[in-house]
Amino acid sequence: MADHSHSPSQPTVHGIEAHQATYNGFLNFSAAGSIVCIYILVALVTFRFMDNPLNVIVGFGGILLGIITSLIGLRMGGKWIFPVAFLVVYTLFVASKIHMS
Repeated sequence: MADHSHSPSQPTVHGIEAHQATYNGFLNFSAAGSIVCIYILVALVTFRFMDNPLNVIVGFGGILLGIITSLIGLRMGGKWIFPVAFLVVYTLFVASKIHMS
């Protein structure tokens, strides 16, 4: 027969707790995905409107740092203040460079 007992090191989740954990995970990944999409949107504006040698570095660098900060926010348990604050700083930087050119 198969052993269906759980080891004491692994917590067992039954019923509504399992559904709640799945729902919270879905919300966290949805928030992270939305923030990354906004980073990509700002990067697309960078690629189109910023001066040529700087646009590729700032665009791809912003996408990379946006993904990293979103993963940090996801790892912190859904605390989105750091990725959103960095998004605001990145957007203001891009806006100032576009305004200058």
